[in-house]
Amino acid sequence: MAPPHETENSSAPATVTTVDVTAARDLIAAAGGHRYLDVRTEEELSKLGHLVEVDRSINVPYMFITPEGGRVKNAQFVEQVASLFTKEEHVVVGCQSGKRSEQACVDLQAAGFKNVKNMGGGYLAWLQHGFPVHHRTTPPPPRQDA
Repeated sequence: MAPPHETENSSAPATVTTVDVTAARDLIAAAGGHRYLDVRTEEELSKLGHLVEVDRSINVPYMFITPEGGRVKNAQFVEQVASLFTKEEHVVVGCQSGKRSEQACVDLQAAGFKNVKNMGGGYLAWLQHGFPVHHRTTPPPPRQDA
């Protein structure tokens, strides 16, 4: 049985642990011992802001927005995450609503990451709970594939 605030999602191919936004906030707090991986697009981040202080949040988009307005999976996602996190680190993964972050957790677990948790409800649930949002004061570096 999952601890309070955690659920097992049986619809995903791998077992992904999902925590609610209150538990996620506590885990990514300084004393919580988890790092936060935001898998939203750069466009979403610049428009909507970060859930934690910019220097404590790492963004690796799970998908990119195409020139036509669609989305395409970031083929380098796992490789990029592996360059920033060890496979043993405790990581909370979040996105806009919790769907992309769940997919990202599946991919990361398949690549050997042992301690990833999906933040259920994502950014939208974070806002609904009235938690703070932080905005970048300097623009991010340009994307290398642009």
